[in-house]
Amino acid sequence: MTKPLEGVRIIDLTHMLSGPYAGMLLADLGAESIKVEPLKGEGTRSLLAKDPRNSYNGHGAYFITLNRNKKSVCIDLKSEAGLQTFYDLVKDADVVLDNFSAGVPTKLKIDHEHLSKVNPRIITCSVTGFGQAGPNFKRPAFDQVVQGIGGGMSITGHDAEHPARAGIPIGDLGGGMFAVMGVLAALHSRAVNGYGQHVDISMLDCQISMLNYMATMYFLSGDNPSPIGNGHFVHVPYDAFRTSNGFVIIAVIFDSFWDNLVELLGIDELRDPAYKTQPGRFADKHKINGILTDLLKTNTTEHWVELLSSARIPCAPVNKFSDALSDPQVLFRNMVVDIPQFDGGSVKAPGNPIKLSVDSSDSYTAPPLLGQHTEDVLKSLGYSDERIAELKGMQAIG
Repeated sequence: MTKPLEGVRIIDLTHMLSGPYAGMLLADLGAESIKVEPLKGEGTRSLLAKDPRNSYNGHGAYFITLNRNKKSVCIDLKSEAGLQTFYDLVKDADVVLDNFSAGVPTKLKIDHEHLSKVNPRIITCSVTGFGQAGPNFKRPAFDQVVQGIGGGMSITGHDAEHPARAGIPIGDLGGGMFAVMGVLAALHSRAVNGYGQHVDISMLDCQISMLNYMATMYFLSGDNPSPIGNGHFVHVPYDAFRTSNGFVIIAVIFDSFWDNLVELLGIDELRDPAYKTQPGRFADKHKINGILTDLLKTNTTEHWVELLSSARIPCAPVNKFSDALSDPQVLFRNMVVDIPQFDGGSVKAPGNPIKLSVDSSDSYTAPPLLGQHTEDVLKSLGYSDERIAELKGMQAIG
């Protein structure tokens, strides 16, 4: 079976998390991902590499996870010979992906304006903190920076005095996911009109987009929302409740779920006619949550999940990683996979979440050694052994 992006060649200039995550997703879908690194290697090669609990054979968890299915080519983009070699790669590529700071691609002469002269069909995609223009676009940005500026941290946590970032780095990962969408849209557009274009992804833009209906609520009401912990701005009950051995989530979205919950629990106080619809429940949110809290702590999470599920009431345990990564549904969906390593071993990691009915066949190759594919890739472009040796002697490639 083929993969959906087979035949698409990505030049991956990314580092750290947001860009490499985008490149990983594209490679998982079958794109040939050529990771172009400086001669000393991309920064995450050394991240956790010497941590005995979070590394494998000199590769840390970051690099192992984000660089599967990629090839490594070492090029010094700051040398003239290296830059010309890079341009030769671009002639035979579909997409150039980077997450350099804004302005760096232009300085290196690898921005869309320069690369489109080499290949008019090239699609370039840059993931930056704040985009390519604007009053603050050059300021440095990392995950928590954009989570804070983007507003999401102001409603995360249990009170306004202790703002909390999302435990999952959604600032970085959100930028990577939107980059993939942008690249796929640009590939489709090129198939129609024949031209490449630049995809400009701002991590802050992505955070603002994900405010979604909560932003619209703000525009309508003029009220800044406050942190509400695991509760909800609309629905009741919708929270994580303590049990005798953990927590159980109950998420009553529709009135029919409430009817099922009242029938299941048989608590007279919950039979108030006002509670049959969302506005009545929301008006008495604290009382309803208090009743449920008192009841649910009397038994185990497993007991309540089984009972609530039998009545088709949306519920879940609050899983630790060890629980989530061994969940039967997760395993059935092939969301825990073995990533091969160079010594013949393997490391487990999350799988590919995109399941297609026809051309979806998951397979994984080991994260590449530094410069492992330099010669093979350049030979595929027609470079001779002598020219490769000459470039190595000039330290233009590695």
